Amino acid sequence: MINNSTKMISTERTILRKFKNDDALSFFENVGGDENVSKYVVWNRHENIETTKRAISKWINNYEKDNVYHWAVELKETNEIIGSISCVNVDLKNATCELGYVYGSKFWNKGYATEVLKAVINYLIKEEKFYTIYAQHLSLNPASGRVLEKSGMVYEGRLKNRMIDKNTGKYDDLLSYSISAK
Repeated sequence: MINNSTKMISTERTILRKFKNDDALSFFENVGGDENVSKYVVWNRHENIETTKRAISKWINNYEKDNVYHWAVELKETNEIIGSISCVNVDLKNATCELGYVYGSKFWNKGYATEVLKAVINYLIKEEKFYTIYAQHLSLNPASGRVLEKSGMVYEGRLKNRMIDKNTGKYDDLLSYSISAK
């Protein structure tokens, strides 16, 4: 596999790039501090910008490692950070990885997540030579499943009672999707 890791990618309306310390305010206001976002992710809403600064500092330090794929999603029109997308569970032996993404709620239903996901999948398969890319979401977040399907991923199945939903305290199912190199 080639290891370019977090390479800048441009889409029609966004720039995907490494996080910078200067992104803290934009990420906090648009994503990290958004109560609607925190309903669907494993982390809690950032209570203040200091929490966001610590998170971004950690992400920046991780860029020094091999096989780190974590992009800030910057809107070309306004230069705002509207979300992020990253690979987790990178398995070089089997050329697989899991994708996760998050966007601020005021940017939902505008096609940004699908546009970015398609570009990242293309990059990971064509340039980084991953064979299979997968993603999962809580069953309580069907909008994420629609994004995955619009991006070319195929629904694989339901993993019963895989995570405790932090909002309800009850177990929820994970829905799994994937796409493989042709």
